[in-house]
Amino acid sequence: MTTLSHHREGSGEPLVLIHGLGSRWQLWQPVLPLLRGSFDVVALDLPGFGASAAVGAADVGTFADAVTAFAAGAFPHAATFHVAGSSLGGGVALELGRRGVARSVTAFAPIGFWGPVSRRWCQVSVTAARGLGRLARPVLPALAATRLGRVALFGMFFGHPGRLDPAAAVADVDALVAAPGFAAARAAFAGHRFPGAGAGAVAGGGLVADGSAVAGVGALGGGVPVTVAWGSRDAILPAFQARRAAGALPSARHVRLAGCGHLPFSDEPAVCADLIRTTAGAA
Repeated sequence: MTTLSHHREGSGEPLVLIHGLGSRWQLWQPVLPLLRGSFDVVALDLPGFGASAAVGAADVGTFADAVTAFAAGAFPHAATFHVAGSSLGGGVALELGRRGVARSVTAFAPIGFWGPVSRRWCQVSVTAARGLGRLARPVLPALAATRLGRVALFGMFFGHPGRLDPAAAVADVDALVAAPGFAAARAAFAGHRFPGAGAGAVAGGGLVADGSAVAGVGALGGGVPVTVAWGSRDAILPAFQARRAAGALPSARHVRLAGCGHLPFSDEPAVCADLIRTTAGAA
C-alpha cells in the first residue's frame, strides 16, 4: 500500500477525505463523528503535507495517483470509493471522479474554477498566511486563546473562526508552516484549470441555498454523482467561482453554504456531513 499518513474510523462503504494546500487530515475532525456511522472513513495527508513525505511533483494528477494507489491498499475489496475534498483536495476529488475511480464526489470550494487573477489571489493569500504563522509563532497561542484573536488570525479561512479550538488552530498553523510540499503544490496551481471552467462560463442550474435537500444529485462523466459546495464567506476562493463550477459541471448539484468560509467544516459540520452522505447515497 502506498504510504500516506492517515486516520481511519467507522464502518460501511469506503470514504476518503482529502485536505487542501498546507493542511492535514485533522481538517476533517469536526465531521468525522457524523460520518463514522455510515462509512469506513479514511482522512489522509497528501504527499508533502501533515505527516506524509513529499514525492517530488505536487500537481492534481500526481496527488490523484497517490490517493488511488493508497486506496487500492486500504480498500482491497473495493474497486471504487466515495471521496470528499477541500480546496486543492476538491480538485483532486474531481479528478478522481473524472477518472472513474470515485463512486461519488463532494467537493468543497475546489480549485480550478479560477481565472489568472483569482488564482494568483489564492496563492498569495495562503502564502501570506503561512508567513504570518511563522512570524507570529511566539505569540500565536496567546492570540488564539481569545475569540478576537481567532477572528483576526483565521477570519480569511473560516466563517466563524471564534468556534475554533485554540490548540487545534495553532497546530494547523504549525502544519502549514512546516509543510515541505507547500511551494511545489502552490506553483502547480498555475497549470491547473478544470475543463470548461472558462471565465465566461454561465451557471446552468443555479445554486441550492444552505445545503438543503436536493432533488437529484448531478453526475460527472460515467454517472459519478457530484456535489460542489461553496461558502458564501469564502475569502480564499471567492464564491463567484461557484458560478464557473456550475457552468463547467451543469449536471452536478451546486450548493451555497450560507455564512461559511473557505473551510466550512467547523462552521457547519452537520451540513457538510449531510452533503457527503447525500451525494454518496446517490451512487
